[in-house]
Amino acid sequence: MGKITGFLELDRLDRDYRPVAERLKHFKEFVEPLPPKEVQKQASRCMDCGIPYCHNGCPVNNQIPDWNDLVYKGDWQRASKNLHSTNNFPEVTGRICPAPCEASCTLNIDDKPVTIKTIECAIADKAWEEGWIVPEPPETKTGKKVAIVGSGPAGLAAAQQLARAGHDVHVYEKNAFPGGLLRYGIPDFKMEKIVIERRVKQMEAEGVTFHCNMAVGSKVKLADLEAKYHAVLLAGGAERPRDLTVSGRDLGGIHFAMNFLPQQNKRVAGEKLGKVLELTAKDRHVVVIGGGDTGSDCIGTSFRQGAASVTQLEIMPAPPEHENKELTWPHWPLKMRTSSSQAEGAMRDFAVTTKRFEGRDGRVTKLICARVDERFKEIPGSDFEIAADLVLLAMGFVAPVTDSLFPPDQIALDARGNVKANEVDYATSRPKVYTAGDMRRGQSLVVWAIREGRQAAHAIDKALMGRSDLPR
Repeated sequence: MGKITGFLELDRLDRDYRPVAERLKHFKEFVEPLPPKEVQKQASRCMDCGIPYCHNGCPVNNQIPDWNDLVYKGDWQRASKNLHSTNNFPEVTGRICPAPCEASCTLNIDDKPVTIKTIECAIADKAWEEGWIVPEPPETKTGKKVAIVGSGPAGLAAAQQLARAGHDVHVYEKNAFPGGLLRYGIPDFKMEKIVIERRVKQMEAEGVTFHCNMAVGSKVKLADLEAKYHAVLLAGGAERPRDLTVSGRDLGGIHFAMNFLPQQNKRVAGEKLGKVLELTAKDRHVVVIGGGDTGSDCIGTSFRQGAASVTQLEIMPAPPEHENKELTWPHWPLKMRTSSSQAEGAMRDFAVTTKRFEGRDGRVTKLICARVDERFKEIPGSDFEIAADLVLLAMGFVAPVTDSLFPPDQIALDARGNVKANEVDYATSRPKVYTAGDMRRGQSLVVWAIREGRQAAHAIDKALMGRSDLPR
């Protein structure tokens, strides 16, 4: 490494946030980047650890020590080239990935991992600023046509790789603009949509054609795509939400998170909502059920809309403040984490189950809850009430929505309802049809989606051409 003793001489320093009172006034990003010189110092902390366990935590196979060293030496352009060799969208992962690489960092044994995510984002942002990221169209075309269903991170990664291999790539997206969950699920305060838009422009210049407002299954049939294209990749998300089937569920004011979040993203973008029930947290007492990232996004969005209060409920017990490194490292640890949205004033409660909803005049007014033990069994006599006039269900997603995409029994599903395919050829039980991302593996991280999109592109290219030079 460029500075062998960097980790001994320098403390960890990461990006900071703008003050809560200031950032709640808008939906723009509020993370304050580190100055380039400080990023170089932080990159110098990457130690010559022999076995880079950060690779263990990174699904996209980022060569983390290599680009840390290049940043330390001031060679940002080569660092960008290295970073893009494994990750199509590092400015995305540098914003919204939970950074399992940092959990695996050798320095995390001492709770001071290298600021890998921050360095990654700094490299990508500088590459855009300097004009180093340009379209990379193929020198020759193969004459093969590939359709991709879904323009989330898996679909976009696969599309870019296949276009660069010379194939004629067409992406079908049911919404008005490309991006999938990145555009319609991730709030703008976590990632502004210019991040997606400039990548889409790059991909269009590389030969990718986007067909928006084209829901496969209704506006265009899967069978039609199979007849028109040499291969079809199913890369939709795991969009079937986990429901809470308790008494009072049919009351007004109880909604899935993904009915709530996309509306605000559309408002920010100036996109019409269409004929839907408009949802807002303004002046409401909001209860978010579910303690994950989606629930956290609901919290931040509710506060920016002017919620009177926000409470987040989690059925799991409160995790420990600190993990036992000897038992967990280099794996992702279970420990208490507080997101930027939760830190904006949400009340959090753990080991809570919702027994029923109660309301008045057809609208929810309160939740009847109870405490649960470590086996999720209700503790007798622990009932309590929470006032609420807007309840957002953010308990995760159970499977992709396939029944509108293709008829039952035409493509094999696994036991969880995902489209069945392995991680080698990504081929489904139907000839010419492949799958990747959340549609194949279930609800997961953006880094896994990018990885699977890239690997599926390699598999499709190999199937069409007999061999592939695309990285896997």
